[in-house]
Amino acid sequence: MNIPFLIHTFWLAIQAVPITLLITGSALLIGLPLGFLLAWIKIKKIKVLYPLAVIYTSLMRATPMVLLILLFYSTLPSLFNVILNDHLHLGVKIFDVNPIIYAIAVFSLIAVANLSEVFRSAILTVDSGQQEAAVMVGLSPLQTYYRIIVPQALVSAIPNIGNLTLNILKGTSLAFMMTVQEVTAVAKTAAAYTYDYTEAYIDIFIVYFILGAILQIGFKYLERYLSRRKVRGAVKQGV
Repeated sequence: MNIPFLIHTFWLAIQAVPITLLITGSALLIGLPLGFLLAWIKIKKIKVLYPLAVIYTSLMRATPMVLLILLFYSTLPSLFNVILNDHLHLGVKIFDVNPIIYAIAVFSLIAVANLSEVFRSAILTVDSGQQEAAVMVGLSPLQTYYRIIVPQALVSAIPNIGNLTLNILKGTSLAFMMTVQEVTAVAKTAAAYTYDYTEAYIDIFIVYFILGAILQIGFKYLERYLSRRKVRGAVKQGV
Protein backbone atom coordinates (compact mmCIF):
# COMPACT_ATOMS: atom_id res chain seq x y z
CA MET A 1 0.00 0.00 0.00
CA ASN A 2 1.45 3.33 -1.15
CA ILE A 3 0.39 5.54 1.78
CA PRO A 4 2.02 8.78 0.52
CA PHE A 5 0.25 8.37 -2.83
CA LEU A 6 -3.02 7.56 -1.02
CA ILE A 7 -2.83 10.80 0.97
CA HIS A 8 -1.68 12.92 -1.97
CA THR A 9 -4.39 11.61 -4.31
CA PHE A 10 -7.05 12.06 -1.64
CA TRP A 11 -6.36 15.80 -1.52
CA LEU A 12 -6.33 15.93 -5.31
CA ALA A 13 -9.75 14.25 -5.33
CA ILE A 14 -11.03 16.68 -2.68
CA GLN A 15 -10.11 19.58 -4.97
CA ALA A 16 -12.37 18.08 -7.65
CA VAL A 17 -15.39 17.95 -5.32
CA PRO A 18 -16.72 21.39 -6.45
CA ILE A 19 -17.14 20.02 -10.00
CA THR A 20 -19.06 17.01 -8.65
CA LEU A 21 -21.28 19.26 -6.56
CA LEU A 22 -21.78 21.67 -9.46
CA ILE A 23 -23.12 18.89 -11.68
CA THR A 24 -25.30 17.45 -8.90
CA GLY A 25 -26.64 20.83 -7.78
CA SER A 26 -27.33 22.06 -11.32
CA ALA A 27 -29.20 18.86 -12.19
CA LEU A 28 -31.32 19.23 -9.05
CA LEU A 29 -32.06 22.94 -9.60
CA ILE A 30 -33.15 22.26 -13.18
CA GLY A 31 -34.98 19.08 -12.27
CA LEU A 32 -37.11 20.43 -9.41
CA PRO A 33 -39.28 22.97 -11.31
CA LEU A 34 -39.42 20.95 -14.54
CA GLY A 35 -40.12 17.75 -12.63
CA PHE A 36 -42.99 19.43 -10.80
CA LEU A 37 -44.36 20.76 -14.10
CA LEU A 38 -44.18 17.28 -15.62
CA ALA A 39 -45.93 15.82 -12.57
CA TRP A 40 -48.71 18.42 -12.89
CA ILE A 41 -49.16 17.52 -16.58
CA LYS A 42 -49.50 13.85 -15.66
CA ILE A 43 -51.97 14.49 -12.84
CA LYS A 44 -54.15 16.79 -14.95
CA LYS A 45 -53.69 14.51 -18.00
CA ILE A 46 -53.38 17.47 -20.35
CA LYS A 47 -54.06 16.50 -23.95
CA VAL A 48 -51.05 16.04 -26.22
CA LEU A 49 -48.62 16.84 -23.38
CA TYR A 50 -49.67 13.91 -21.18
CA PRO A 51 -48.59 11.07 -23.52
CA LEU A 52 -45.36 12.93 -24.30
CA ALA A 53 -44.63 13.30 -20.59
CA VAL A 54 -45.28 9.59 -19.98
CA ILE A 55 -43.07 8.55 -22.90
CA TYR A 56 -40.26 10.86 -21.82
CA THR A 57 -40.37 9.63 -18.23
CA SER A 58 -40.40 5.99 -19.30
CA LEU A 59 -37.48 6.45 -21.69
CA MET A 60 -35.31 8.33 -19.21
CA ARG A 61 -35.96 5.91 -16.36
CA ALA A 62 -35.42 2.83 -18.54
CA THR A 63 -32.27 3.98 -20.33
CA PRO A 64 -28.96 3.13 -18.61
CA MET A 65 -27.03 6.18 -17.45
CA VAL A 66 -23.91 5.06 -19.33
CA LEU A 67 -25.87 4.91 -22.59
CA LEU A 68 -27.21 8.44 -22.09
CA ILE A 69 -23.69 9.70 -21.46
CA LEU A 70 -22.36 8.06 -24.61
CA LEU A 71 -25.31 9.37 -26.60
CA PHE A 72 -24.92 12.97 -25.44
CA TYR A 73 -21.16 13.15 -25.56
CA SER A 74 -20.40 11.11 -28.66
CA THR A 75 -23.41 10.74 -30.93
CA LEU A 76 -25.34 14.01 -30.58
CA PRO A 77 -22.37 16.40 -31.01
CA SER A 78 -21.36 14.59 -34.20
CA LEU A 79 -24.94 14.75 -35.46
CA PHE A 80 -25.25 18.47 -34.65
CA ASN A 81 -21.90 19.13 -36.30
CA VAL A 82 -23.09 17.51 -39.53
CA ILE A 83 -26.39 19.42 -39.51
CA LEU A 84 -25.15 22.85 -38.40
CA ASN A 85 -21.77 22.95 -40.11
CA ASP A 86 -21.74 20.52 -43.02
CA HIS A 87 -25.27 21.27 -44.26
CA LEU A 88 -26.17 24.71 -42.90
CA HIS A 89 -22.57 26.04 -42.86
CA LEU A 90 -23.12 27.99 -39.63
CA GLY A 91 -19.58 27.47 -38.34
CA VAL A 92 -20.68 26.48 -34.84
CA LYS A 93 -17.83 25.00 -32.78
CA ILE A 94 -19.76 22.05 -31.40
CA PHE A 95 -16.71 20.18 -30.13
CA ASP A 96 -15.46 23.18 -28.16
CA VAL A 97 -18.40 23.01 -25.74
CA ASN A 98 -17.29 22.45 -22.16
CA PRO A 99 -17.95 18.77 -21.26
CA ILE A 100 -19.46 19.92 -17.95
CA ILE A 101 -22.39 21.26 -19.99
CA TYR A 102 -23.00 17.80 -21.42
CA ALA A 103 -22.78 16.27 -17.95
CA ILE A 104 -25.28 18.75 -16.52
CA ALA A 105 -27.62 18.10 -19.46
CA VAL A 106 -27.53 14.32 -18.98
CA PHE A 107 -28.10 14.37 -15.23
CA SER A 108 -30.76 17.09 -15.54
CA LEU A 109 -32.76 14.93 -17.95
CA ILE A 110 -32.53 12.04 -15.51
CA ALA A 111 -33.50 14.28 -12.59
CA VAL A 112 -36.55 15.73 -14.38
CA ALA A 113 -37.93 12.29 -15.24
CA ASN A 114 -37.45 10.85 -11.76
CA LEU A 115 -38.58 13.95 -9.89
CA SER A 116 -41.78 14.03 -11.94
CA GLU A 117 -42.70 10.64 -10.49
CA VAL A 118 -41.62 11.70 -7.01
CA PHE A 119 -43.82 14.81 -7.13
CA ARG A 120 -46.72 12.99 -8.78
CA SER A 121 -46.91 10.36 -6.06
CA ALA A 122 -46.40 12.97 -3.32
CA ILE A 123 -49.17 15.25 -4.62
CA LEU A 124 -51.57 12.33 -4.85
CA THR A 125 -51.05 11.63 -1.13
CA VAL A 126 -52.69 14.98 -0.29
CA ASP A 127 -56.39 14.61 0.43
CA SER A 128 -58.40 15.90 -2.54
CA GLY A 129 -60.95 17.31 -0.10
CA GLN A 130 -58.46 19.99 0.93
CA GLN A 131 -58.26 21.24 -2.63
CA GLU A 132 -62.05 21.39 -2.84
CA ALA A 133 -62.21 23.27 0.45
CA ALA A 134 -59.62 25.76 -0.77
CA VAL A 135 -61.68 26.47 -3.87
CA MET A 136 -64.78 27.00 -1.73
CA VAL A 137 -63.05 29.66 0.38
CA GLY A 138 -62.01 31.55 -2.74
CA LEU A 139 -58.43 30.45 -3.36
CA SER A 140 -57.30 30.24 -6.97
CA PRO A 141 -55.81 26.95 -8.29
CA LEU A 142 -52.33 28.51 -8.10
CA GLN A 143 -52.85 29.65 -4.51
CA THR A 144 -54.22 26.23 -3.60
CA TYR A 145 -51.13 24.49 -4.91
CA TYR A 146 -48.72 27.03 -3.38
CA ARG A 147 -50.31 27.30 0.07
CA ILE A 148 -51.89 23.89 0.66
CA ILE A 149 -50.83 21.10 -1.69
CA VAL A 150 -47.12 21.81 -2.26
CA PRO A 151 -46.13 22.21 1.44
CA GLN A 152 -47.77 18.90 2.35
CA ALA A 153 -46.52 17.08 -0.73
CA LEU A 154 -42.99 18.33 -0.14
CA VAL A 155 -42.83 16.59 3.24
CA SER A 156 -43.74 13.29 1.59
CA ALA A 157 -41.36 13.90 -1.31
CA ILE A 158 -38.23 14.85 0.68
CA PRO A 159 -37.03 11.26 1.36
CA ASN A 160 -37.31 10.35 -2.32
CA ILE A 161 -35.71 13.61 -3.40
CA GLY A 162 -32.84 12.82 -1.05
CA ASN A 163 -32.43 9.33 -2.52
CA LEU A 164 -32.47 10.72 -6.05
CA THR A 165 -29.91 13.40 -5.18
CA LEU A 166 -27.67 10.73 -3.69
CA ASN A 167 -28.00 8.61 -6.83
CA ILE A 168 -27.13 11.58 -9.04
CA LEU A 169 -24.14 12.37 -6.82
CA LYS A 170 -22.87 8.81 -7.21
CA GLY A 171 -23.71 8.85 -10.92
CA THR A 172 -21.42 11.82 -11.48
CA SER A 173 -18.54 9.35 -11.10
CA LEU A 174 -19.37 8.36 -14.70
CA ALA A 175 -18.77 11.91 -15.91
CA PHE A 176 -15.12 10.99 -16.41
CA MET A 177 -16.34 9.32 -19.63
CA MET A 178 -17.03 12.86 -20.87
CA THR A 179 -13.53 14.01 -19.83
CA VAL A 180 -14.99 15.97 -16.93
CA GLN A 181 -12.33 16.41 -14.25
CA GLU A 182 -14.43 15.32 -11.31
CA VAL A 183 -13.39 13.12 -8.37
CA THR A 184 -13.10 9.82 -10.24
CA ALA A 185 -11.30 11.29 -13.24
CA VAL A 186 -8.73 13.12 -11.10
CA ALA A 187 -7.95 10.05 -8.98
CA LYS A 188 -7.69 7.71 -11.98
CA THR A 189 -5.47 10.16 -13.85
CA ALA A 190 -3.09 10.33 -10.88
CA ALA A 191 -3.00 6.53 -10.67
CA ALA A 192 -2.18 6.22 -14.37
CA TYR A 193 1.34 7.51 -13.72
CA THR A 194 2.20 5.14 -10.86
CA TYR A 195 -0.32 2.31 -11.43
CA ASP A 196 -1.49 2.64 -7.82
CA TYR A 197 -5.12 2.09 -8.81
CA THR A 198 -6.08 0.41 -5.55
CA GLU A 199 -5.14 3.50 -3.56
CA ALA A 200 -6.95 5.72 -6.07
CA TYR A 201 -10.15 3.67 -5.78
CA ILE A 202 -9.93 3.83 -1.99
CA ASP A 203 -9.69 7.62 -2.23
CA ILE A 204 -12.70 7.75 -4.54
CA PHE A 205 -14.68 5.59 -2.10
CA ILE A 206 -13.76 7.77 0.88
CA VAL A 207 -14.66 11.03 -0.90
CA TYR A 208 -18.05 9.75 -2.09
CA PHE A 209 -18.74 8.20 1.30
CA ILE A 210 -18.14 11.56 3.01
CA LEU A 211 -20.25 13.45 0.47
CA GLY A 212 -23.04 10.88 0.67
CA ALA A 213 -23.07 10.94 4.47
CA ILE A 214 -23.27 14.74 4.57
CA LEU A 215 -26.07 14.68 2.00
CA GLN A 216 -28.09 12.10 3.94
CA ILE A 217 -27.72 14.01 7.20
CA GLY A 218 -28.77 17.25 5.48
CA PHE A 219 -31.92 15.74 3.99
CA LYS A 220 -32.76 14.05 7.30
CA TYR A 221 -32.68 17.40 9.10
CA LEU A 222 -34.70 19.00 6.29
CA GLU A 223 -37.31 16.26 6.55
CA ARG A 224 -37.61 16.76 10.31
CA TYR A 225 -37.83 20.55 9.90
CA LEU A 226 -40.61 20.34 7.32
CA SER A 227 -42.45 17.73 9.39
CA ARG A 228 -42.41 20.02 12.44
CA ARG A 229 -43.70 22.91 10.33
CA LYS A 230 -46.47 20.67 9.00
CA VAL A 231 -47.49 19.69 12.53
CA ARG A 232 -47.47 23.33 13.73
CA GLY A 233 -49.54 24.32 10.71
CA ALA A 234 -52.06 21.59 11.46
CA VAL A 235 -52.30 22.72 15.11
CA LYS A 236 -52.92 26.33 14.08
CA GLN A 237 -55.63 25.25 11.65
CA GLY A 238 -57.22 23.21 14.40
CA VAL A 239 -57.18 26.20 16.69
